[in-house]
Amino acid sequence: MLQISPTSFRSILVMQTKFVGDIVLASALAKNLQLEYPGARIVFFCDARFGGFLTAHGIAAEVVTFRRAMMRGTPLQRGRELFRMMRELRQQRFDMTIDITDSKTSRILSGVINAPVRIGHYPTERPMRWYERQPANVRMRPYAFGEQHYLYRYLSPLEALGVDLRVRVPAIRPLPVETTRALALLGKYGLRPNAFVAVHAGASFPGRRWQPERFADAIDRISTETGLDVVLVGGPDENEATDKIMVIAKTPVVNLVGALSLETLLALLKEARLFVGNESGPMHMAAAAGTPVVGLFGLTDPAQWGPVGVPSISLRPPMPCDCVGGDLCRRTDPSKACCVWRLEVDSVVDAVRELLAQTEAVLDHAV
Repeated sequence: MLQISPTSFRSILVMQTKFVGDIVLASALAKNLQLEYPGARIVFFCDARFGGFLTAHGIAAEVVTFRRAMMRGTPLQRGRELFRMMRELRQQRFDMTIDITDSKTSRILSGVINAPVRIGHYPTERPMRWYERQPANVRMRPYAFGEQHYLYRYLSPLEALGVDLRVRVPAIRPLPVETTRALALLGKYGLRPNAFVAVHAGASFPGRRWQPERFADAIDRISTETGLDVVLVGGPDENEATDKIMVIAKTPVVNLVGALSLETLLALLKEARLFVGNESGPMHMAAAAGTPVVGLFGLTDPAQWGPVGVPSISLRPPMPCDCVGGDLCRRTDPSKACCVWRLEVDSVVDAVRELLAQTEAVLDHAV
């Protein structure tokens, strides 16, 4: 068995090449590592879009980034990007690598870096082919600490290292300068903190996006019933659903889709009374900021991917469901199944009403 000496860890690489929701969940791993190894330099290997967010909020001391567009480009582009990443990672001379991505590329990089301690999943989420190998010399269970939420897949390295779990959920505080920006933006549109609902209608695949017309109907009813304002949030590539909502909704809605950095988005979500949105990165950001969440799910199981650490209600149609997506659906792939389309507006409005009532006493006490 590999003998692990914690005092020898001066630099630790966490390989997380997925999306913003995964980055948020992995922040809990980083916090535990910082507490256990206070002298170690925590470095994240991540998409270039998330590097600033990680370092600004102290999740990582440094980042080594890759460009996803290049990795999806021509063979020459992929080769050049892979070579650049390998060279930069090897120059760092890490004492430990933690591969929570568990992909073919991350396993290749872990082997090339060849740190003294290499932590990886075994068995892997995607079975390796005959010519692949698992370079890890410390193997972690798929889910740690007896839990089933995907968060505990990202916390599994701690169990493998024999490290106590001290931080169980992500909690990311907005930067003061970003809070100032968010408050100024709210003031510009005549909105008050804690008096609006942040709505995210986007997601990475159409099947994970609740229908825009249903969002518009829910927004109208929520605004009428509660008197809360509504702010649409999302990335610059999520304008299609947003434009439809803006046309259909009768309620005045503030559209900030594509207008906010991740840092400012976190600060804005912190100021919201409630978040309503599809299962995606902003949902996890809202939870990490401490905002109550109504999450809309399809084939993805909320028990594995639901918001953690805040009052929340996760809505999901009964399973198995009658397919409503036709040829668009790939029923075995949660990212490409359209089950969320079966959620009714009534159930979403009821959940908003219930969660507002649940959190009203907490809000009054805080005030």
